[in-house]
Amino acid sequence: MTDHSDLSPQRLRHVLGHFATGLTVITAATSDGPAGFTCQSFSSLSLEPALVTFSPARTSSTWPLLRGAGKFTVNILAQEHQHLAAQFARSGTEKFAGADHAPSPLGNPVLPEALAWVDCELHQEYDGGDHTIVVAAVRSLSARTDAEPLLFYRGNYYGVQLRDALLPGAA
Repeated sequence: MTDHSDLSPQRLRHVLGHFATGLTVITAATSDGPAGFTCQSFSSLSLEPALVTFSPARTSSTWPLLRGAGKFTVNILAQEHQHLAAQFARSGTEKFAGADHAPSPLGNPVLPEALAWVDCELHQEYDGGDHTIVVAAVRSLSARTDAEPLLFYRGNYYGVQLRDALLPGAA
């Protein structure tokens, strides 16, 4: 029988992994060159003012570099780019090796393969336990219409083939 009061990190990861998320690579132009990391905890927060949020781990060695830059780009990944999600998730490697990029309006690296990108400035940070909750002000953005999203579900990468959307009230 399952212990429903088990709130261990392993149990939380297992249960919360049932919520499918998109994958992003958050990038910035820093004094040390381009920097970036994979992040699945990205979300729209507010339309007015235009705000987004994401939560890097406190152990991230890349987030302090992006924080120091004060501006960054959220690259939303397309389904055929799980290699970019894996590449930017690794610590201690040259994350931009072989990854093309072009400058955003704020000068941050935009991955041309991205499904969409959102150029941001740091707005606020909050304590989030073993993560930091970042709120960012949107300054510019763009999206492709010729690709589908990359999803992360139960510890694995998935692509989707979008069909007709369900109509409101249809099940």
